[in-house]
Amino acid sequence: MKKAKILIVEDETIVALDIKSALLHLGYEVTQCVRSYNKALESVINNKPDIILMDIHLFGDKDGIETAIAIQKIENIPIIYLTAYSDEKTISRAIETNPISYLIKPFKRDELNSTIRLGLYKLNKSNRCNIEMKCVNLGFNYFFDLNNEILYYENIPIKLSQNEKKLLTLLVEAKGSLISFSEIEYYIWPDCAVSSSALRTLIYRLRGKLEYKIIETVPSLGCKLTPLF
Repeated sequence: MKKAKILIVEDETIVALDIKSALLHLGYEVTQCVRSYNKALESVINNKPDIILMDIHLFGDKDGIETAIAIQKIENIPIIYLTAYSDEKTISRAIETNPISYLIKPFKRDELNSTIRLGLYKLNKSNRCNIEMKCVNLGFNYFFDLNNEILYYENIPIKLSQNEKKLLTLLVEAKGSLISFSEIEYYIWPDCAVSSSALRTLIYRLRGKLEYKIIETVPSLGCKLTPLF
């Protein structure tokens, strides 16, 4: 399973290293430890973390809440505040950024772990909802984004070759109708003749990246998508 990538935004180096050590022990990947508003934005753009652990008191003239607001204009990344501030005014400002949680220092390692896991769950749920809304449901938790030619299993993108993208796009647009082998060959290789084995191999490779029931092959005729149409 892919490790969750976490950015630590903390102005005290010793504290940041201690948090990093705890995260690595828990099995997470730390993209970077940064101290300021500018470095945090730069790290988000370059490293694309899954979650951000944000201190409120930062190095420079902008605090963690201002940093969170700026980050959310770039990308919707779950934020967990780790801070010594517990006054009502600061908490109210932080809540307006819709964080996953607000942990008061010092906190326990298992408390941090459960909070991160909750953040990842919410992130995955949100990503899946977005995918289901914009993609064609192929069944068996597979979804295809026709506009961008991206195949997902749940919310995980699956790498396709250019010809696999063309074939899946053709089948999805047919909405369950049978596409003949000759039509497929012309669509994918319009400028050259190909052997029947090349087409069989392409279909076999694509079926291998899907639940095998999704593509139905009719001998000597063609193939089609079977579920949910």
